[in-house]
Amino acid sequence: MSTPRYSVVVPTVGRDTLPRVLRPLLDAPPEVAPEEIVVADDRPFDATGPLPGTDHTRVRVLRTGGGGPAAARQAGWHACGAEWIAFLDDDVAPPADWPERLCADLADLPAEVAASQGRITVPRPPGHRPTDAERATLALEGAPWITADMAYRRSALETVGGFDTRFPRAYREDTDLALRAVYAGYVLVRGERECVHPLRGGGRWASLAAQRGNADNALMDRLHGRGWRRRVHEGPGGLRGHVVTTAALLGAAGAALSGHRAAAGVLGAVWAVRTAGFARRRISGGPGTPGEVTDMLVTSALIPPLACWQRWRGRIRHAGARPAAGVRAVLFDRDGTLVEDVPYNGDPDKVRPTPSAARALALARRAGLAVGVVSNQSGIARGLIGPDQVDAVNQRVEELLGPFDVWRVCPHGEEDGCTCRKPAPGMVRSAAAALDLLPSQCALVGDIGSDVDAARAAGARGVLVPTAATLDAERRAAPETAPDLEAAVLRLLGGGAP
Repeated sequence: MSTPRYSVVVPTVGRDTLPRVLRPLLDAPPEVAPEEIVVADDRPFDATGPLPGTDHTRVRVLRTGGGGPAAARQAGWHACGAEWIAFLDDDVAPPADWPERLCADLADLPAEVAASQGRITVPRPPGHRPTDAERATLALEGAPWITADMAYRRSALETVGGFDTRFPRAYREDTDLALRAVYAGYVLVRGERECVHPLRGGGRWASLAAQRGNADNALMDRLHGRGWRRRVHEGPGGLRGHVVTTAALLGAAGAALSGHRAAAGVLGAVWAVRTAGFARRRISGGPGTPGEVTDMLVTSALIPPLACWQRWRGRIRHAGARPAAGVRAVLFDRDGTLVEDVPYNGDPDKVRPTPSAARALALARRAGLAVGVVSNQSGIARGLIGPDQVDAVNQRVEELLGPFDVWRVCPHGEEDGCTCRKPAPGMVRSAAAALDLLPSQCALVGDIGSDVDAARAAGARGVLVPTAATLDAERRAAPETAPDLEAAVLRLLGGGAP
């Protein structure tokens, strides 16, 4: 049995349970330990407090800025280069032997297997039947393809584009990814490893906040058609019933306002009966305490119209949604990538596009991707060229290959300690912000290791297109390579790994 190479990605917003997740990974025997442990810190960038449990040399913290769990996981796997990427939630409790059991699950899986799901168990509440909020957590035990403990083959993520960052919550983004993997011809399997997921109450009004998931269901309908629930072996949702209940309520209100008392009474009775039945079903499975009963009565009246509102909002928002391409923008290095490398070039007449640059850019633009340039220009700091000369060269690049949606140039030298010069992530983050995107929605294509490292540091997807200037060590370290720029863009569009 061969031992698989794997990395672990843990998205977090700073829960104090994070050390419990990391401990088995850090204590694992060397032969089964992960190659990388990436904690995707999804707090806003202005949150500067330390993350619990991450003060270890083997843990790399990647700031993702609050884009949500899909964007954090996307950035996490972009930053890893192992054959398998295992995703763990920051509140699960993996046992001490989880790394060994993961390796056993992944060992010698055939190439058509894209992912292996771990088993999730949720402890039952002591001494009482579960509340409505607790039942929602217990449902995770049978949920298919959830990323609380899910390992994906990196090549499969590359092929399908990874997570769709339009899903803002920890809801449906894993189902969407699994369906796209199946559409691509892959198989998903269940492993034997196991994690405990804590039983979460969620507060008195958790069921109201959960109705935001109806907007995500609208996106699922748009991307996968109305029959996607059957394909993931999920029963029908309750939206149709909520529509009938809400229609009765609105009809009763309208009839009353227009003076049709009989119609208002009939429709009001329909609403009351349906609401009472909905509340009774929710109450019957719970502890039956006065507080729980009161909460169920109140929320059962509010959920139907709220669910309909969220679904309507989602349909409007995602009316033109198309299947995700994985990335929404491609940033290119300039010298050695888009144009032939002329050291410290300040002469526009010396600009020569690389052989596949025009085709690659045309391909990206036709696919609707934004395109940009991120370029180190330390010649400015060294006094070898001036900013006006750099601008003139960039203008010539645009004349030959443009237009570009964003340009970012770092004028500093290595000794300046700036945060923009590649391999630092500053230019990538700035370019993404200018495009109103997250770094995890972008890719960076370049010819040397600092390009790939800048992408990794920002959470963008990095593709190396080697040239004579590329070191062998940089080739080996790059998670993805392509023979030319056109092949790199095809790869990013899901056209395979040349």
